[in-house]
Amino acid sequence: MFAFVRRTALLACLAMPLGGCFTTTLNHGQVISPDALSEIQVGSSREQVELLLGSPSTTSNLNGDAYYYISQTTETTAFLAPEVVDQRVVAVYFDDDGFVRDIGNFGMEDGRVIDYLNRKTRTGGADYGFLTQILRGAQNPTLGL
Repeated sequence: MFAFVRRTALLACLAMPLGGCFTTTLNHGQVISPDALSEIQVGSSREQVELLLGSPSTTSNLNGDAYYYISQTTETTAFLAPEVVDQRVVAVYFDDDGFVRDIGNFGMEDGRVIDYLNRKTRTGGADYGFLTQILRGAQNPTLGL
């Protein structure tokens, strides 16, 4: 009996680190189902589009009005960096009278992956090391110091 309890405790201790290795899937934005998208037909009004798909993520007035529904699906495993699994942009284009003239459904295969939450600001000084910046300053003494 004691050997069984000890073996079970050992297996439980060995299985604990694996508990953090589960994959977490996160959806950002508006995920439009194919059924809802198929209900939008050319000639539908702007109100019908908003009723079926909801309010858009963003709009555009360039070359006629357009609604854009943007979504991104990422997976995170334990402590690893998130990986973009799917990215969709559903574009609904309207004519001058406010009726649907075209629908576009773009995915990752149609473009490049966009990092929505990039928390780094690129600066020119970060490209060079400290010593390189000093030597470049000595090379160009027009600062008037």
